[in-house]
Amino acid sequence: MAKNLQFSKILELNLAVLFISTSGVLGRYITLNPFVTIFYRTLLAAIIFYLFCRLRKLDLKISTNRDKIKLVLSGLLMAGHWVTFFFALQLSNVAIGILSLFTYPIATAFLEPILLKTKFSKSHLALGLLVLFGIYFLVPEISFQNNYTIAVLLGILSGIFYALRNLLMKQEIEKYNGSVLMMYQIVVVAIVLSPVLFFGSFNDVLLQWAPLLTLAIVTTCIGHTLFLMSLRNFSATAASIMSSAQPLYAIILGIIFLAEYPSLKTIIGGALIISAVVIESIRSLRKHAAVEGID
Repeated sequence: MAKNLQFSKILELNLAVLFISTSGVLGRYITLNPFVTIFYRTLLAAIIFYLFCRLRKLDLKISTNRDKIKLVLSGLLMAGHWVTFFFALQLSNVAIGILSLFTYPIATAFLEPILLKTKFSKSHLALGLLVLFGIYFLVPEISFQNNYTIAVLLGILSGIFYALRNLLMKQEIEKYNGSVLMMYQIVVVAIVLSPVLFFGSFNDVLLQWAPLLTLAIVTTCIGHTLFLMSLRNFSATAASIMSSAQPLYAIILGIIFLAEYPSLKTIIGGALIISAVVIESIRSLRKHAAVEGID
């Protein structure tokens, strides 16, 4: 029974990763400036989250000023993460954007023991390096003369923002509902990016309402909430490494919807990343079984 329960948690985490993976295709498909895209994404998502929380009668109160500060900081980190990631996508393609972002398990492995005072895990570092090695194969030759270099740097910066946000929220998810936390974070993002209302044409936004709404509901509301809730069951580092299947999901979606086909190097790198995902999943199952005394 406990094994089945843990398997369902891993399945839930991977489902969250699949939904989040849609951001790559949608980020490439939407032609708006990334600041505009992220603003309307969060505006729509904030409304949806609020209605959902009211419908479920969730407690929206944040107990302490310390928690409020953490939420504001997390929102700022999410804004940085999303904007830099979408610029990386526009400067390159789904594979480059998503794979450069996935240096974040490495950042998490180094930052988690420092920020959360947890025990440093050599195995997590090894798996993180395996992911990095896979990304090395997936990223084409980099030249500072083209946009791919800038895209990779923006993707890495996006990953650092994401790692810090996950670590900040690791303790908060134990005290508050995941949807409530996401709602407050994206409200912060929307407020920070609200100046875009004074620039650009709203008609351009209306022309792309369908992908924007999909980005708000599927990627933001469902995907990120499920991922945030998964931090109750795994360390931030373990969740980060297991979510490394996201590049593969994103690349597959890129093939289906954008006809962006991976090279042989991409396939090799993807295999290495999947290896890290499978290894961490097995380790989590065995660790849980040992704690519960299951044979």
